[in-house]
Amino acid sequence: MVRVTIEREECTSCALCWETCPEVFEEGPDGFAQIMEEYQTDGPEAGKVPGEMKECAVDAADGCPVEIIKVGE
Repeated sequence: MVRVTIEREECTSCALCWETCPEVFEEGPDGFAQIMEEYQTDGPEAGKVPGEMKECAVDAADGCPVEIIKVGE
């Protein structure tokens, strides 16, 4: 499993993460990015995803314009 975190308070709701990697990220009810509910470990901002999803999550993190997504940390 790979840890993924989002600094949601800094999210700009650009949709890039959930469009790039919908298997890991989704738009939360507040309009900000969150980890898919099934993978959440500490609320919507942190979770653990299967290793085969790491590349997808990294692609989303690399594309995030405000650099708030961390993968594997």
